[in-house]
Amino acid sequence: MKQILGYLLGFIIFIAGIPALMWLVAGMPSLAEIPVARLCLAIIIALAGLALSVWSIVYMKRVGKGNPFDAMGHEVAPRTKHLMTDGPYKWSRNPMLTGTYLYYIGVLIAVWNVWALLVFAAIATVMMLQVRSEEKRLETDFGQEYLDYKKKVRRFL
Repeated sequence: MKQILGYLLGFIIFIAGIPALMWLVAGMPSLAEIPVARLCLAIIIALAGLALSVWSIVYMKRVGKGNPFDAMGHEVAPRTKHLMTDGPYKWSRNPMLTGTYLYYIGVLIAVWNVWALLVFAAIATVMMLQVRSEEKRLETDFGQEYLDYKKKVRRFL
């Protein structure tokens, strides 16, 4: 049940909620208002971001035997049992967040609005605080193994 709650909460907040907020503050533009080339670029970037995030979640579940949703040190879903260093984690210590940022950048390109950019900046700031909290937890959970991994792989791409 905890896993389902974590995934559902993640979907509601990160996949639906934040982009909806960005669209809302941008004045709720219709698809007809967005130039076709910009919309196509936005869709490609957003889908690439979603694909990277989903790949990371699936990989974490299968290999790490856990889930990503750990909010500021509070376990919302079971934590991973193994440090992720392969798959998408070979290129980024935070491929899920990298994918999420790409998804939001796709939304930003579509709505093309300074208010949506400010929402993105605020969310990115909060997410960076989460990343730093998570990195401390990973150092505690995995010790030298995580410190060595941290030296080899960048936080994002």
